[in-house]
Amino acid sequence: MRNEATLQHMGVDYGAKQAGTTAAAMLLHGQLQVWQSAKGQDADKWLIDLLQKLQPKVLYVDAPLTLPKVYTQANHSPTSDYFYRQADRELQAMSPMFIGGLTARAIKLRVQLAEKGVAVLETYPSALVRQLLPQLPNYKKGLAALPEFAEVLQGLLQYKLLEIPQNWHQFDALLAWFSGYRHQVGQSLLYGDAREGRVII
Repeated sequence: MRNEATLQHMGVDYGAKQAGTTAAAMLLHGQLQVWQSAKGQDADKWLIDLLQKLQPKVLYVDAPLTLPKVYTQANHSPTSDYFYRQADRELQAMSPMFIGGLTARAIKLRVQLAEKGVAVLETYPSALVRQLLPQLPNYKKGLAALPEFAEVLQGLLQYKLLEIPQNWHQFDALLAWFSGYRHQVGQSLLYGDAREGRVII
């Protein structure tokens, strides 16, 4: 088991700004805890306030943190991919352009936190579920399946969940934390092109 002091990272399921669907998970006092924004609350401000309180060194965020490389190239071609990054295609993820507002907020957050010395890395909980829990059906298809998912996840974790996640946003925040843990201990998989943006699973 890694020394808790070396695991100063947070997992974030990043949602629409005022939907109350942004959740965060972090190891505190030997237990994995989860926090969630409230509906109608500015999720970005809520998250910044939480970060100031908990002081993580790294965030693993379920949101695109880069754009397809065509937007950073001088030469554009009709055959360039204007919608997907290599990582999105490898992981069958949504286009960063399709969720443009969320992508823009996430990229801005990454820049804001970089100025404070906090690294923000991208992860994708759905891919971790496909990899680690392929035997479990009904991921995100109603709350009935959530307790079983939480129980199986707890069996994979070296740290106890302070409480069972109440919804899939909280569960995804725990998955984002777990991808971060795998990254910290050298067990994660990287997808995509390093020059365009990697996704850590």
